[in-house]
Amino acid sequence: MLNREELNLPKYPEKIIQFGEGNFLRSFVDWQLDIINKNTDLNAGVAVVRPIDYDTVPLLNTQDGLYTSIIRGINENGEVVKDYRIISSINREIPVYKEFDEYLKLAHNPEMRFIISNTTEAGIVYSDEDKYEDRPQKTFPAKLTRLLHERFLVFNGDMNKGFILMPCELIDYNGEELKKIVLKYAELWNLGEEFKNWLVNGNIWCSTLVDRIVTGYPRAEKDELLKELGYEDNFMTTGEYFYLFVIQGPKDILTKELRLDKVNLNILIVGDLKPYKLRKVGILNGAHTAMVPVAYLYGIDTVREAMENKDIREFIEKAIDEEIIPALDMDKKELMEFKEAVIKRFQNPYVKHMLMDISLNSMSKYKSRILPQVLETYRRTNKLPKRLLFSLAALIRFYKGVRENGDVINLKDDKHHLEMYQELWKTDDYRKIVKYVLGLEKHWDINLNTIEGMTDLVTHYVENIDKYGVKKALEEVK
Repeated sequence: MLNREELNLPKYPEKIIQFGEGNFLRSFVDWQLDIINKNTDLNAGVAVVRPIDYDTVPLLNTQDGLYTSIIRGINENGEVVKDYRIISSINREIPVYKEFDEYLKLAHNPEMRFIISNTTEAGIVYSDEDKYEDRPQKTFPAKLTRLLHERFLVFNGDMNKGFILMPCELIDYNGEELKKIVLKYAELWNLGEEFKNWLVNGNIWCSTLVDRIVTGYPRAEKDELLKELGYEDNFMTTGEYFYLFVIQGPKDILTKELRLDKVNLNILIVGDLKPYKLRKVGILNGAHTAMVPVAYLYGIDTVREAMENKDIREFIEKAIDEEIIPALDMDKKELMEFKEAVIKRFQNPYVKHMLMDISLNSMSKYKSRILPQVLETYRRTNKLPKRLLFSLAALIRFYKGVRENGDVINLKDDKHHLEMYQELWKTDDYRKIVKYVLGLEKHWDINLNTIEGMTDLVTHYVENIDKYGVKKALEEVK
């Protein structure tokens, strides 16, 4: 079992409070902090708060806060790499439901400066049932408000004793949203104007965009990896080589306080997250969504297999290069670099990404990830992006619920979409099917039949895919 004394690893002074002990933060933020600690004078330890109540999972304390991070994938030079690292940035874990006083004590430490969280998308919520006296409150923002108020009281509202908050939950402008909810609790609990002023002006609320596929505890390879490591580790985590941390906040303060000028990490401090969000949604998520119905109907099951297939890879690369990137307003060189990284991520031999897992709610995903590029391309060039519309045609055919070899597709989507397609595919009148789907104004926020040539083109593709199969139909969009 891992322990600091035997490994001669330091315990850093606690400066960071982290809500959430899950694999993602440990393979992402804590991994980066470990690199910063070892290469600069940041000297910052993390106190992890376990925000939910369960007994079954042991605390990180059983391993002195230590665990192994295994990072695997394809690097910038196209080489397959594997990196093992014992992470020593976490000092301890506090189960807030059992040690509430210990939790509040974190606010008493003058060295504490950062708060990081990942309590899932459902974590940043408000409930008027939470009370100030609860030990602890139910929601994460309520627990946080109580901790911040403790800080405010202990240091008499000192404006220099606030925190830099960096929530990592996957919601838009997560820092803004968290601040809004904390202020609502301050109002609900009548904590006074002075406290509210301190919350807004004495703390720095950053919004973030996080990107790394974390595959978590490697159950299937456990024995093999433990043999390689030569020690027991119940908390090892695995993740991909690529990572990106975009933080919207004051560049000078964050660079100085996190020593970002002293290390070469893929952390960007920006004035607005929006372009980075659009880039990720457009290129990474958009390529996934465009790929799924085409590759799955082709007879392929995983993202990596899709990348190994010449037809599919060419289709995806050209869709990104010619139809997604031109519709995004960012530096083209930067977008192409991001695209190259995405292709390498798709080829990662250590990540088995099932196409059917990505296919969940494909109708909504097409709308949010691909349709903006379709409409923008049409607006700018008056031309229809043929590959992105071929993907829509493949999606419509995908919802027929059967593969070319006759295998049933286990469709997962909103009930009304599934019932709608079931009804539509009772006919082989392709134009009727396409016209109905494109006319779903409530879904698309526009009647797509009104865009000149779209109904004809999508109908043509659907018919070709259904009659001749994807492989043959793809020839037309090369």
